[in-house]
Amino acid sequence: MSTVPTGQYDKRPTVPLPADARVLTGQDAWVRAAEAAAAKAGERAPRLVVDAYPGADLPLIAKLIADALPDWKIVDVEEAAALPIEQIEARFADNLTEDRVFGVLSHATVDAFYDAERLAKLAVEVDGADRPTVLLGWGADLVARRLTSPYAIVLADMARWEIQLRQRNGAPNWRAGNPGEDRLRKYKRGFFVEWRVADRHKRTLFDRLDFVLDANAIGAAEPGSRAPGMIDGDAFRTGLADAAKAPLRVVPFFDPGVWGGQWMKRKLDLDPAQPNYAWCFDCVPEENSLLLEDATGAIVEIPSLDLVLTQPKALLGERTFARFGAEFPIRFDFLDTMEGGNLSLQVHPLTDYIHQTFGMQYTQDESYYMLDAGDDAVVYLGTKDGVDRDAMLADLRAAETGEKPFPAEEYVNAFPAKKHDHFLIPAGTIHSSGANSMVLEISATPFIFTFKLWDWGRLGLDGVPRPVHIDHGEHNLAWERGTEWTAKNLVNAVEVVADTGDVVEERTGLHELEYIEVRRHWFTDQAAHDTEGTVNVLNLVEGDEVEIISPAGAFVPYTVHYAETFIVPAAVGPYVVRRTARSRSERFGTVKASVRGTRTGEH
Repeated sequence: MSTVPTGQYDKRPTVPLPADARVLTGQDAWVRAAEAAAAKAGERAPRLVVDAYPGADLPLIAKLIADALPDWKIVDVEEAAALPIEQIEARFADNLTEDRVFGVLSHATVDAFYDAERLAKLAVEVDGADRPTVLLGWGADLVARRLTSPYAIVLADMARWEIQLRQRNGAPNWRAGNPGEDRLRKYKRGFFVEWRVADRHKRTLFDRLDFVLDANAIGAAEPGSRAPGMIDGDAFRTGLADAAKAPLRVVPFFDPGVWGGQWMKRKLDLDPAQPNYAWCFDCVPEENSLLLEDATGAIVEIPSLDLVLTQPKALLGERTFARFGAEFPIRFDFLDTMEGGNLSLQVHPLTDYIHQTFGMQYTQDESYYMLDAGDDAVVYLGTKDGVDRDAMLADLRAAETGEKPFPAEEYVNAFPAKKHDHFLIPAGTIHSSGANSMVLEISATPFIFTFKLWDWGRLGLDGVPRPVHIDHGEHNLAWERGTEWTAKNLVNAVEVVADTGDVVEERTGLHELEYIEVRRHWFTDQAAHDTEGTVNVLNLVEGDEVEIISPAGAFVPYTVHYAETFIVPAAVGPYVVRRTARSRSERFGTVKASVRGTRTGEH
């Protein structure tokens, strides 16, 4: 294994708020919100709407409000007007399906979860009341928008990762009464229904909200010292607009797995008491957070998706936004099998299949960039030339029933892997990372659409076999991608683009069937870049520390350490990656991903 820097990785990167913005905490936050509601109401009794993302701890939020505003009436909109859970589940049965993992994306809006007559009745009652009133719950704005007087809005926002942690600890889905249900089914319900609807709903609030509440810190799955904070709407909107003009990192999260390894634990200074870490999601804005920090060091945590939803053109660029809408199309994550096991043997759905079956507009194309590798590391990729399709499927099904292990080496190529190799994995290609590898996965954003074909006869961390989807897989396996084709097209297809002596630029992928372009830059001092109107995602794959600077001084220098993934928004334009005064490495390397065909002037 190669020698790599240790211990500099920043696990809690922050994004600055405007200089005059302050994070409000404690009762002062709710008093400020109440004052804003009173100012809008004029002579009438004030109304404060606290519209909470599904998964927020409503009883704790209600207690905080009651302690700060004892004279205010708190109305739980969910209790007052939500449909019975049986009706909701019937309404979304086709989206939830019977499968343990996969559903179909919902295009519903939040009103589908409510009784329209009860919403209207509640609005009349609140409108006629003389007492100051708080409307609390997911979709509380459905009542407030029927009121005849202005009101203030607080968005109690949450990141998906925090919701997942709470669900693992026994929290149910929204009003579902399923605390003990399999966590994969809980996630499915969120991914295909609740979070899609909730994100659609909060987009209607962003331009109108008066405050944003950090609901991640209220009833947190892993309690810390951070007090629940709140920022006003102007700070939220301006802070995100500023964030889309400079390099940034989202907050990474780490998760153990049955095949997990030890590399991240040692090199990224993670909890040594954990048995392993399998995944690090270092740039998956759908799931990650942003930590917004004021000048005093106080922090509010919001979903990084809020940046994508509020600043799509500045972040993604005009062409990328035109192609994908307000969705971040590039994913960087780590897969650590050092001293661990093989990933499952798997395949991802072809574009037509994922669209027709699950409602996704694009598929899970990906690649494995070897950040580090042991001497015996391999990547399983593509079927062997002349493979017997029927025999392979029969052996997979026999392995699924436990009749016998699947002889992977008889059917699937195993290519030796070393540090800085790049393996390309267009959808339909059977693949797996073997043990003793540290993979930087550079991929399209969809990430749960993995059809496991063989999981090496093991159980998951919960003691239950992990789901295998051979029926899905057989409809997506690209049997024509044999040994010769795979070796030529998918293994280290590196092309030197430019060599100036100090800077070598290489194209390392992805395959022409995949929409992501990856360029690797080697340099000793600095390398110049330009977003050319499209979002860039980079990782420092070699060297201890660099800084990102703007030739025009458009942003303050931004420091990046080894293995850290960072985003350069499309609006940035020219930027330079250079060594810092503290750098001790002789050579540096970055990999940079962008969406093909979206650069200014590119055809």
